[in-house]
Amino acid sequence: MENNIKNETATFAGGCFWCTEAVFLELKGVEKVVSGYIGGKTTNPTYKEICEGDTGHAEAIEITYDPEVISFGELLELFFATHDPTTLNRQGNDVGTQYRSEVFYHNEEQRKMTADFIAFLNEENVFDKPIVTKLSPVSTFFEAEDYHQNYYNQNQTQGYCSFVITPKINKVRQYFKDKLKD
Repeated sequence: MENNIKNETATFAGGCFWCTEAVFLELKGVEKVVSGYIGGKTTNPTYKEICEGDTGHAEAIEITYDPEVISFGELLELFFATHDPTTLNRQGNDVGTQYRSEVFYHNEEQRKMTADFIAFLNEENVFDKPIVTKLSPVSTFFEAEDYHQNYYNQNQTQGYCSFVITPKINKVRQYFKDKLKD
């Protein structure tokens, strides 16, 4: 695939990065998804350090996408549709600040679009509770260990993947068919 110099980056934390990575890899216009850590104080954190909850980092994904194929707004829509943005520092049974919901914006346009989208979702009462998703400027993104990359596609029969990630993938395939890769 030819490298498109017009590609842009989005960085989302929405719980376990295995889940969010798997969802966004399905989408047309998404060139690359990298799992990693962002938003904390530790330089080059490890998964073990993240799990101990002392680094301040969130499990997150860095998405490289072609805005001519999929917009930042469409990525936001999928982000909010595939995790619970109303639970603080938790997604399902995954608990801790590393599982928080947060959008790390790369420019003023992303910041404004995200703030406006959160306000819209709250005004429309799309969720039963108010959204607690944080909105922060992007900081250093540390790529997670190799075994975390493309985790779901390499471990689909593993219990966590079967029970937690597969239903998210099925939801995306059902409700966002027009956005899926062929």
